[in-house]
Amino acid sequence: MISTLLQVALGGAIGASARYLAGVAAIRLLGPGFPWATVTVNIAGSFLMGAFVVLAAHRGLTHMSPLIMTGLLGGFTTFSAFSLDAVTLYERGAMAQAAGYVAGSVILSIAGLFAGMAVARALFA
Repeated sequence: MISTLLQVALGGAIGASARYLAGVAAIRLLGPGFPWATVTVNIAGSFLMGAFVVLAAHRGLTHMSPLIMTGLLGGFTTFSAFSLDAVTLYERGAMAQAAGYVAGSVILSIAGLFAGMAVARALFA
């Protein structure tokens, strides 16, 4: 258990650092105004998650999932895990569940962000 936790922590530190550097690079290259770094890491993280899932299954690397999937890619972007969950539901034939998961996650996450901002503004304004 401790070994797995350390793998997640190490991967998370690397992934979060990579996300930070992507943000710095995007602002330097493209300027502020649109969240290009977020879009880029979400797409790249989702791509890498998909590639790793197949690679791990075919090459017997599932033991590296805590380091790569949960840690590295989870630290880089949690959107990759969301994407994997949605595709897993879709591939199981649970189309309605997949659509509900995607719509609900996006809408409720944005609503949660607004709610958190409202509460924090009320408390700290």
